[in-house]
Amino acid sequence: MKTEATLGFGGNLGDPVAAFARALRSIAGHPAIARKSLSSVYRTPPWGKLDQPEFLNMAALVETDLSPADLLAFCLELERESGRERRERWGPRTLDIDILTYGDTIIDQPGLQIPHPRIAERAFVLAPLAEIAPMLEIGGQSAAYLRDKLADPTVRPDAEATQRLKRMLD
Repeated sequence: MKTEATLGFGGNLGDPVAAFARALRSIAGHPAIARKSLSSVYRTPPWGKLDQPEFLNMAALVETDLSPADLLAFCLELERESGRERRERWGPRTLDIDILTYGDTIIDQPGLQIPHPRIAERAFVLAPLAEIAPMLEIGGQSAAYLRDKLADPTVRPDAEATQRLKRMLD
């Protein structure tokens, strides 16, 4: 049975747009995943650990036959392929892919929490997510409502990065 899931992408080392494009091509090529919608790319200040470069972030809406655990394993493999090294929490990275939502599923296990536990606190997640799924409910509130509640002018669309990503995916 196909389930709609949302994924959040981020990166601030190397070429995040190229990393997003490689991961999105792999996602589109997976027999159990269909890419449905992509947000713009957003430029965002670092969160948690502030002494690092700005991030690029985006979101994707997909439909999948994979279980949440299998989808997570695939996303972690894509991160590894991009050179991701998990050295410090909230530290710099080449590529980060989070499962934000997986249908109406709620999971709270070590290593897998769905919906992502800090969506409602992170404008850099909500801005791209609300762009592609404004009515998606998170904790009883829509993604658009949560985005507007956290409105942050430092989280801004990056038209150049978005156009570059589109060219790379065409």
